[in-house]
Amino acid sequence: MASVLITGGARGIGKGIATVFLQAGHQVMIADLAGAEDWNYDLATEGVMAETITELRGLGDIQGVGLNVTDAASCDKAVAATIAAFGGLDILCNNAGVIASGPIEDFAEEDWDRVFEVNVKGIYNMTRSALAALRCSTSAAIVNTASIAGKRGSPNLSAYTASKWAVVGLTQALALEFAPSGIRVNAVCPGIIGTAMWLDHLMADQTTADFEERMQEQIPLGRPQSEEDIGEAVRYLATAENVTGVALNVAGGLAMN
Repeated sequence: MASVLITGGARGIGKGIATVFLQAGHQVMIADLAGAEDWNYDLATEGVMAETITELRGLGDIQGVGLNVTDAASCDKAVAATIAAFGGLDILCNNAGVIASGPIEDFAEEDWDRVFEVNVKGIYNMTRSALAALRCSTSAAIVNTASIAGKRGSPNLSAYTASKWAVVGLTQALALEFAPSGIRVNAVCPGIIGTAMWLDHLMADQTTADFEERMQEQIPLGRPQSEEDIGEAVRYLATAENVTGVALNVAGGLAMN
């Protein structure tokens, strides 16, 4: 039984990752924002995290801790809370992320900086905070949430796309850096999922029914990905003993390489 720390774990993909690990018998700490923050769609709150813990508690041992991945001290506290709760840390899932869209000439500098601060520096902060604990584990792994946007460009998504390419590159660099310590580092690249990122921002002008119909047309396997689809891939990457440096597409055939 491994202990798992999931950033951005209160909702969306993070919640799906937590669900899959709990179903597999692992101990899970979800870490997410403890207070409301302004962005272009709703982010997690302490209340949302409490609701998720209540909902998933029947599956196994789950706890929560407030976290801002852009604050190194907050990352240290999340790791310490995980160790205090479970006696150690085996798997770090760097899932916290944000998105902003728009043409580059209109894209605010503060939005660009925020996307990179959360999506890239957040992984830097969390990895540094968790490294000592991971080196004490006999089954250590890091799984970073990238995106199919980290493998191909998209118009009006310059900051998000660039940040996710950075996540893929960082994953490969850390996989080589940590291999002598027995710590495997991989990334998962989700396709299109009906989370707040998509439904409340990228496709805010469409109904849920419109979204589902459009995904049936665009995705070769005929449906959007689910949070649990991503969770299954993350669990595989976290437990496959001879896999490191991989950026695994989970996109229903929408992106291939």
